[in-house]
Amino acid sequence: MGSRTPEMRNLLRILGFFCLWITTEAQMKIPPETVQQWASLFSVQLRELTTKYSGSLLLQKKLKDVESIIKIVELNGDDLVKDYSDEIERMLGSKMKSVKRLAESAEDADLYHEYNASLEFDYYNSMLINTMDEDGNYVELGGEFALEENEHFNNMPVNTQQSNIQVPTNVYNKDPNILNAIYNSEALNDVFISNFQKDPTLTWQYFGSSFGFFRLYPGIKWTPDSNGVAAFDSRNRNWYIQAATSPKDIIIMVDISGSMKGLKMTIAKHTINTILDTLGENDFVNVIAYTDYVRYVEPCFRGTLVQADLDNREHFKLLVDELHVKGEAKIKNAMKESFKILNEARVNGQGSMCNQAIMLITDGAMEDFESVFEEFNWPERRVRVFTYLIGREMTFSQNTKWIACNNKGYYTHISTLADVQENVMEYLHVLSRPMVINHDHDIIWTEAYMDTVLPNTNELFTTKAQSLLLMTSVAMPVFSKKKETLSHGILLGVVGTDIPLMEVMKLAPRYMLGAHGYAFLLNNNGYILAHPDLRPLYKDGKKLKPKPNYNSVDLSEVEWEDTDEMLRTAMVKGERGSITLSVRASVDKGKRPLYLINDYFYINIDETPFSFGMVLTRGHGNLMFTGTVSVEEGLHDMTSPDLMIASEWTYCELDIDPDHRKYTQLQAVVRYLQGKEPDLECDEVLLQQTLFDAVVTAPVEAYWNALMLNDRVEPGLETAFLGTRSGLMRIMRYAGTETRVAKKFLTPSDKDNLFTIDHFPLWYRLAVENTPGRFYYYPVNDKGVKYVVATTAVTVTSGGKTAMAGAVGVQMSLDLLEKRFWAIAKQPADTDCTNIEGVCPLSCESGDLNCFLVDNNGFIMLSKERNEIGRFFGEVDGSIMASLIKMGMFKKVSLFDYQAMCKNSHHHASSARPLLSPFYVIVALIRWFFSNALMFLLDFNLCGLWHSDYFVDAKAGYHTSHKQKKVDALVPCDTAYPGFIYDPSVREANSLIKCGRCQKMFVVQQIPDSNLVLVVTQASCDCSRQYGPILLEPKEIKYNATVKCNRMKSQKVRRRPESCHAYHPKEDATECGGASAISLSLSLFSSSLLILLALLHWT
Repeated sequence: MGSRTPEMRNLLRILGFFCLWITTEAQMKIPPETVQQWASLFSVQLRELTTKYSGSLLLQKKLKDVESIIKIVELNGDDLVKDYSDEIERMLGSKMKSVKRLAESAEDADLYHEYNASLEFDYYNSMLINTMDEDGNYVELGGEFALEENEHFNNMPVNTQQSNIQVPTNVYNKDPNILNAIYNSEALNDVFISNFQKDPTLTWQYFGSSFGFFRLYPGIKWTPDSNGVAAFDSRNRNWYIQAATSPKDIIIMVDISGSMKGLKMTIAKHTINTILDTLGENDFVNVIAYTDYVRYVEPCFRGTLVQADLDNREHFKLLVDELHVKGEAKIKNAMKESFKILNEARVNGQGSMCNQAIMLITDGAMEDFESVFEEFNWPERRVRVFTYLIGREMTFSQNTKWIACNNKGYYTHISTLADVQENVMEYLHVLSRPMVINHDHDIIWTEAYMDTVLPNTNELFTTKAQSLLLMTSVAMPVFSKKKETLSHGILLGVVGTDIPLMEVMKLAPRYMLGAHGYAFLLNNNGYILAHPDLRPLYKDGKKLKPKPNYNSVDLSEVEWEDTDEMLRTAMVKGERGSITLSVRASVDKGKRPLYLINDYFYINIDETPFSFGMVLTRGHGNLMFTGTVSVEEGLHDMTSPDLMIASEWTYCELDIDPDHRKYTQLQAVVRYLQGKEPDLECDEVLLQQTLFDAVVTAPVEAYWNALMLNDRVEPGLETAFLGTRSGLMRIMRYAGTETRVAKKFLTPSDKDNLFTIDHFPLWYRLAVENTPGRFYYYPVNDKGVKYVVATTAVTVTSGGKTAMAGAVGVQMSLDLLEKRFWAIAKQPADTDCTNIEGVCPLSCESGDLNCFLVDNNGFIMLSKERNEIGRFFGEVDGSIMASLIKMGMFKKVSLFDYQAMCKNSHHHASSARPLLSPFYVIVALIRWFFSNALMFLLDFNLCGLWHSDYFVDAKAGYHTSHKQKKVDALVPCDTAYPGFIYDPSVREANSLIKCGRCQKMFVVQQIPDSNLVLVVTQASCDCSRQYGPILLEPKEIKYNATVKCNRMKSQKVRRRPESCHAYHPKEDATECGGASAISLSLSLFSSSLLILLALLHWT
């Protein structure tokens, strides 16, 4: 028995190899000619189906018939960019005139007003209006105030006949200074109304007072936060700060010696953050912490100034939060270091080249520091020094005040968190003195920002194009013109108005720019105000939120093919010109790469820091055809129920006359053409083209209707559609709402597939990049609802030039395609299988084969598994996709996203500590409670009012450890991700993939007259162990410390603001501050502090 064992083993090995050979042979028998036959048959059926139900041949014939009466013109980008910039200049110029009228009125009102300490004056407080007490009477300052929804103001209830007043909770609304200033500003009400009548496109107009109140027109009901607090303070807003001061270089010096521990350090950190919040992208900053040595908060920024953009400010805040006290304070070395940085910046032409200041935050200055000022700052006193004495002790107040008063600065004493805001604001008033004394009314324009104050912001997030959610403000300072206070340089406040960037970009009509063309706007720092690829929002759970760096996205981060930054540099410098770039663009949420050649045209917008850019795509993008038809003929076809035009485009201006705001664009166009609204201002070129398109496409509508009436539409053919460059669309619903799978397709909420101010429809953009007349097919997976869209371009030819006239297509269900495909993709049952080894007859429906229809970007359009539809083929079968890439059938395209958000897991540094003692949790809870209780008590001033901003910030400081435990927080990052493009020159492929014990055969065949390939593979061989999936997931680009540091402190080319007001000989610098006016009960403070210290010691 034992002697036969080796023989048996050998026999089994032979049988095993024989079985494996048989299996391998079976795997290898997928005849390419069979797959080719399936592909050809399916191509014919697809073409017949889409051609018949789209009406594409009829539309192309109708366009051919009118070629003799149309004209194709090549767009001149240089002329267009100049025309559009002139329009933008006119629009922005009218806003500037409105602001100037407000400033003049406010100054005149103050000039002739005598201050009255006992003034009694009732005004409309926006928090209190229309509020009644228990007896049914209106509360004080809260009288009846008529409000009516107004479409021009985002359907908010407003009063266009009256402005009203918002007062922050921390400001006493009956203070004599407040009452006198509000009484003065009543004169603005008539100017607000007059401005709005002269320019009905104006939005919010306002006056932010240096005393803290905010007058807003039109008047609204102000909504407090969830705690009932009005935290908004106009003096914190960028438009106020920029208008009140010139650009500045700031060094923040903070004392972190042992004496600064506890509450002092909390106040000091909050003071730093508040100073940082007063800076903008035209300012430069650094933060130095000192004890007996000098420490840069960010070592990377040693010895230099960095731009105070949002990214850097937030970075500093994170680092400041980690500061700890120790050692003895030595101010001298830190002061020397600060002066050296500022002097070097000035000598080397770096930084703002305007105001320079040092902010000293300390609880006392004991050294002999006079020699430092003698060496670095006297007698010119180019650098102002502002001092902030922290804590209750006044021992060193004289020294601290002396520093400020002898360096043209200002001294303040900050003893509580509630003191911080008012005291920090004082430095802005000092820096504004030269400008005020000189009466230089510089008009400023802010960077792009998102107004999150108004109550309907969240609704706007979900209904408007992301890149056009932003706005800019134009503002101007208001000065006291009284002679007796001239040398004091008293700033009364700032007036301004908002300009939604969507309204600016409407002046560059989409129809002129074409399917892939676009316009964009950037400022003097190279940051984007408007661009179709700007994505200021990100999804945090189910909520859309602004990204932390949404308004400091550089042009080079969006136009990343401009590797030498030639385009950016020219635009930032305010030049006029053009440049051509070969770019890798993408559509369909970045999934589908395109290679385009773009011509960029750019020009400066005079009297603003903005530069306007425009892109035309080579080929179809810069060719446009025009045709003429009679108004009567066009009107008849414009009133068809299946016709729509781009609701976000401006065919007729509806904002000039309020009576026109009730019309849709289509209604306005029809009424204008009918002569019922002759006063409407309409785009005659666009109207003429729309009329022509309506006439040419009308027969297609008749054709669709005839199909519905005379022919049984095949189930699954749901919608036919067409669109033209003029924004005109026609839609035919072959299936009712009940039976239609793609219920959302081409509805108002389906922004991706409609003409919007931001883009042409996705199906249109894909069609024009495909061969005209050949259909482009792609799968859609809309939150689990899956269907297929087929689209093709139609053209016109005249004078040897061919222009895109539009796109036409159909939308189909998967059931329809599956039914057709499975019927074709099988060998007949009577196939002769006599001489065929392996599986026979072959069928894509059987378990022996896996069959896929894959589009030109690698996405699965058809599969036996419905959950695979719309997925990237490389995810489903990495082995075959890898082989196709290697064969050159699919080519990888590297794409980049410099606006990405990546997961960033945080872990509390002492997360193990609670494990040491079960009692720790209870103690920590008590500590948290008393910490917040103390902050609450400290934030009360004598009037019993707390400043919510700082109460909330204080809580945030104490909750830092709690926030750090949150896992997977999203932070801004750079990512790279792949896309894939099919090379149509490779029509077919077949091969074997060795996967361990089996070999996997596959055959790939191009489906003629389409962008699809048919992939047939044997199902029995699993290669997933040997070949992982190929994913399209973006990967974060990691930078080492050196690269990261260089990126952070690198200063790209920028254009400094033209005006600078740093000095005036008549400035009265003797007014240099005193103690804080806000005080706190000592007993209350002491008892609270003792409790907190005991708990700190306990834990």
